[in-house]
Amino acid sequence: MAHSPYTVGDVMTRAVVAIGQEARFKEIVEAMERWRVSALPVLAGEGRVVGVVSEADLLPKEEFRAAQPSRLEQVQRLDDVRKAGGLTAGDLMSAPALTVHAGDTLAQAARTMAFKSVKRLPVVDGQGLLQGIVSRADLLKVFLRPDEDLAAEIRTEIIGRLCPAAPDQLSVSVTDGVVTLGGPLRDASLLPVTARLVQAVEGVVDVRFDVTGPVPAGRERRAGSG
Repeated sequence: MAHSPYTVGDVMTRAVVAIGQEARFKEIVEAMERWRVSALPVLAGEGRVVGVVSEADLLPKEEFRAAQPSRLEQVQRLDDVRKAGGLTAGDLMSAPALTVHAGDTLAQAARTMAFKSVKRLPVVDGQGLLQGIVSRADLLKVFLRPDEDLAAEIRTEIIGRLCPAAPDQLSVSVTDGVVTLGGPLRDASLLPVTARLVQAVEGVVDVRFDVTGPVPAGRERRAGSG
């Protein structure tokens, strides 16, 4: 993987199960079961993403099976009532689809998932053609980076640039993603900016200091994420 910042293209799954707008209800359920996914991109034409069908889009058919929705439910849950009568992916899909691009950062993808309460997002190119899919689990892959890789990036990209005259002034050790910066530090004013830069490295869990020299108030021996 490349150095920070990581992009969606670094972690996305490129082999994607998708369906057409004419896919039938049972066919959709069978595809979800076979491939163990909870949502499927819906494609039109040469592979343009026009929507997504999720388990939530299918459940109204079961929910309203035994009883007709009340008049209040028909008003408050108009979309769900409509989907209860859906037969094809085109009837059932949520559209337009929420998508991301391969060049988007993981933070952008994570914010979209959080704000829209979705578990995965289709990845499209500039023409809206399907390129892959990114899930919550994919976004967490950066925390699998080896500690040695994190330490090497921090030494080269952060410490080496902040302290070019004395790059060995601070030692860098990483254990289970937790970074500890130690050693003598002549300029304590660099600690806050160093903490922010190190915390921004993809895969870093926390940042701590074990330095000799003055430490700004509130950051005694630990940078944290705040």
